[in-house]
Amino acid sequence: MKVLVAMSGGVDSSIAAHLLKEQGYEVIGLSLELWEQRERRKTDVCCSMEAIEGAKAVAKSLGIEHYTMDAKDEFAEDVIERFCASYISGKTPNPCILCNRFIKFDLILKKAAEFGAEFIATGHYARVVKENSRSLLMKGIDKKKDQSYVLYVMTQEQLSKTLFPLGSLTKVETRQIAAGLGLPNASRPESQEICFVGDGKYIDFIHTLDPEAVKPGPIVDINGRVIGQHKGIAFYTIGQRKGLGVSNTSPFYVTAIDRQSNTVVVGPRESAMSKRFLVGDLNWVSIGSLSEEKMVRTKLRSTMTEAPAAIWPADENTVLVEFDEPQWAPAPGQSAVFYNGDLVIGGGVILNICFSKI
Repeated sequence: MKVLVAMSGGVDSSIAAHLLKEQGYEVIGLSLELWEQRERRKTDVCCSMEAIEGAKAVAKSLGIEHYTMDAKDEFAEDVIERFCASYISGKTPNPCILCNRFIKFDLILKKAAEFGAEFIATGHYARVVKENSRSLLMKGIDKKKDQSYVLYVMTQEQLSKTLFPLGSLTKVETRQIAAGLGLPNASRPESQEICFVGDGKYIDFIHTLDPEAVKPGPIVDINGRVIGQHKGIAFYTIGQRKGLGVSNTSPFYVTAIDRQSNTVVVGPRESAMSKRFLVGDLNWVSIGSLSEEKMVRTKLRSTMTEAPAAIWPADENTVLVEFDEPQWAPAPGQSAVFYNGDLVIGGGVILNICFSKI
């Protein structure tokens, strides 16, 4: 059977291709050209041109075919523009989730059909388990590396045709395999940057694309008293403490961002805690739907340990989430992902927050 492997140039996708070849698949490598850093280009950024050259070299060493696909226009429209628009509106989006939802899996599946490949594969640390007629998304075995959070947007069709060869490995084991093969990227550091921003700051990137996006406005405390001026709401995220430019006897944190009035609200740390919010743009990746209240564990950031929460339908397209304990700085635009043990039930995007003191 043929499998088309998404190769970003990193060690994970390289070993995914190697393992599938070892398992007897006819493996084809595919790299997506998503973004080109025009000023300072880095080799450790996912899908940079240098990384794609690295993927070609790995494919050659593995003895597999490799192709590239120009997806820069789609990436600019569906990821970069959405990311920038969200930040400009005072929200906090996750670009990896945007990319998985709108770009990677759709484009790779379409390309796989052209090659006559039955499956696609990536180097994500996650698993797919078949249960009756459904494909269930599960956490990867390596809890520190698990990437199921950014995959909750996958559809049943995508899951049914996707392989995650690294889901049962730890990152240490992956690097050991790469070292044993003598791959040049065996010890390549993982990028912690937004791929299209590179080693700069995201706000500089947004300002470069849209200079009018940064408009100053008032900073107010939780009582509505003006205490300073912000540089533009795109510079701020809920929970932020540094760079506010206001003084107080105890630290202030951003607790809310009002796009309509172009206002940033700040207050003491506890005022940025919340246990209840509304989530929309839902995707029930491993279940058909949610019809009644359900106890889950919920994660708001990829690095967060999920915490107990109740979820129940608010209407057809939204759910209300209530944690057992207040959580630190949930923000509109972030994704809330729901788990039952290792099973990813589904998730959605936070719409609004009910902030309250602990």
